[in-house]
Amino acid sequence: MHRFWIPERMVKVIFAVMTFILLVEHSFVRSHDKDSKPTEQPKSSSTTLDSTGPDCVNSAGQVTAPETCTIPSQVTLKFTQKFMRAVHNTLSTSDLNTVMSAVKNLEMALERTSFSEPESLNEGNLTAYLHRADKSSGNMSIYANDSKANTNASQVLNSIVQVTLPEELVAAIENTTVVFCMIISPKQYENVTDGRIIGVSVSGKNVSGLKSPVIISVHVGPLVSRTPKCVFYNFTSSNIEDSGCSTRWIAGEDLVICSCDHLTYFAVLMVSPNNVSEKDKVVLSYISQVGCSLSLLFLVVAVILYFVKWRSSPDQSQKVHISLAVALILLNGHFIMNDLVVNVQTACIYVAVLLHYSLLATFTWTGIEGFHLYMLLLRVFNIYIRRYLLKLSLVGWGVPAVVVILIFIIDKHVYLNVGSSSGNSSNTQVCYISSGVVKNVTIFGFFCVIFAFNMGALVVVVRTLFFKRPVFPGQHQKRRAKDVCTILGITCLLGITWGLIFFPFGQLSTVGLYFFCIFNSLQGE
Repeated sequence: MHRFWIPERMVKVIFAVMTFILLVEHSFVRSHDKDSKPTEQPKSSSTTLDSTGPDCVNSAGQVTAPETCTIPSQVTLKFTQKFMRAVHNTLSTSDLNTVMSAVKNLEMALERTSFSEPESLNEGNLTAYLHRADKSSGNMSIYANDSKANTNASQVLNSIVQVTLPEELVAAIENTTVVFCMIISPKQYENVTDGRIIGVSVSGKNVSGLKSPVIISVHVGPLVSRTPKCVFYNFTSSNIEDSGCSTRWIAGEDLVICSCDHLTYFAVLMVSPNNVSEKDKVVLSYISQVGCSLSLLFLVVAVILYFVKWRSSPDQSQKVHISLAVALILLNGHFIMNDLVVNVQTACIYVAVLLHYSLLATFTWTGIEGFHLYMLLLRVFNIYIRRYLLKLSLVGWGVPAVVVILIFIIDKHVYLNVGSSSGNSSNTQVCYISSGVVKNVTIFGFFCVIFAFNMGALVVVVRTLFFKRPVFPGQHQKRRAKDVCTILGITCLLGITWGLIFFPFGQLSTVGLYFFCIFNSLQGE
């Protein structure tokens, strides 16, 4: 048996190759493990003004996107003043929710500001105050005017606002930062007294359920026929609410006292006195929904019958009536949809725009009805106008469209900031235009013009029926009853019943509301 012999040199070569392969494999494994592990970023140290993070300060050293940027863990007064300036710039350009997000971030910046002595800061429409709490003083009060705030009343001339924190809260927040922040006259809040929103926070803590409430005293201007109501901004729901707050106010005085069991941003709303009971509200809502549904049904039937039977009729009056019917179909349909889409932002915006448009179109076509009635009664022998119906349609559908488009171009937030009822006396949500100025100009002002013209047309009809037309013997009572029914029908056709809600000469009574709901349902029937 022969022994297999391997040369010594070959053994050394094989050993060297095996060692090399093992080293390469080991190196690859280590490299692979290193790449598979997440890369650890070095922890950033506490930052100051000159190290404010990429989210807040741009290359020019200005604060950008104050509503979304990340606040450093520690900032200086200089940075906070820059941040206040950025927030101030959003007040006239942003919607309520964006503004309040920026204010919430400002509150965080104020809480993280380094200061040794109490500081009062002011930037345009913003006033802030930083104070270190001391439980030895018992209750803590902060006084403020439009440009300054302080815990010492003598340091604030003509104080407008006073916030008093109860002793139980002050004792629990010793040596922590108390932040007072006040927004003044942002244009989005027409129903907020003097546009003033007041916020108090304590080191970012969620303070609620206080046994002794926080007292906010606000001096307001003349209230005319409206009454004040204490509310707060809910950052969770992005709505203005009043839970946990009560209002004390004596008619004729300018001091409103709000008592709230939590800390957040407070305001005083100006609301119309509401004398309608909860039972009447339910009944009125039921009448409105049923009435609008019936009106919508009859209007749709009328339009279908017109296109099936009378479309070829040369009667121009029928075409004018059908155009008004289509406008009322749009109005009633979007009114009924309101409750269904109020919690869906996109759909709510759509309904707000179309509801505004259809209401303007309804008013316009009632005005056209008055104009057409004038042409029939006073220009019997000279009524021909070239392309008469086309011109009426351009006015009836075009004018409302132009108004809505112009509003959207000038201030789109009128339609975008919908879904809440900051302008209402209750917390009922509604998809409708949010600006009181737009309502007064485009709805009330526009209706006044239409109402005046149509009242003139109605007077002409009454004179013609009761004073100028001869009545044959024996037909007096029958003819007068028919004339009265004609007047009632024309009154609804011309939209005169809308005057019940627009010209109540004060708060519309409950009886007036019932008449308004019933008569305006009859406009489509």
